[in-house]
Amino acid sequence: MRRFTEGFYGYAVAVFVCLAAAGLFLLITPQSREQHIPRLEYSITVANFGHSVPYGVWAPAKDPAGWVSNSNRITKGENGAQVLSIGYATAKREHAMFVQSDERPAAAFAGRMANSERVVGTEQVGGQTWERRFREDKDQRSLVRMLPEVTLVVTGTADWPELAELAASLQQRPRG
Repeated sequence: MRRFTEGFYGYAVAVFVCLAAAGLFLLITPQSREQHIPRLEYSITVANFGHSVPYGVWAPAKDPAGWVSNSNRITKGENGAQVLSIGYATAKREHAMFVQSDERPAAAFAGRMANSERVVGTEQVGGQTWERRFREDKDQRSLVRMLPEVTLVVTGTADWPELAELAASLQQRPRG
């Protein structure tokens, strides 16, 4: 028995046993080849946000087809303003996020959310004009719409058509 546990032969047997055990483990362990992105419902967050701000809240009427809402939160912005963020994995599995706030000055809020103050053009979405902003080093595109009561920002690594699709889905909800 000592011959099997000493020297090169013993080492080779031990390595073979370990590799066989690892192979057996990988063979019987359930595996999924599909990407799983957890869905996070945002309707309660939007309702809570609506109760805490003095304007009609904007939110997607319906999520774009194939998109997964995977984050949402209410945070404090500058000067005590409330900020609502809803994040998505798009159909092309890029990131997109919708953000809104009545923070003032609106241009500073939009610049901070878009990571850029430079407007590179405009885009018509649902008959409304949105500013286009692009930050190349972060591959971040943003659509910004400044309204009298609130600033809306749609931003992320998604391409312009996907960002426009999210912007087109936004509807203002009644106050309260």
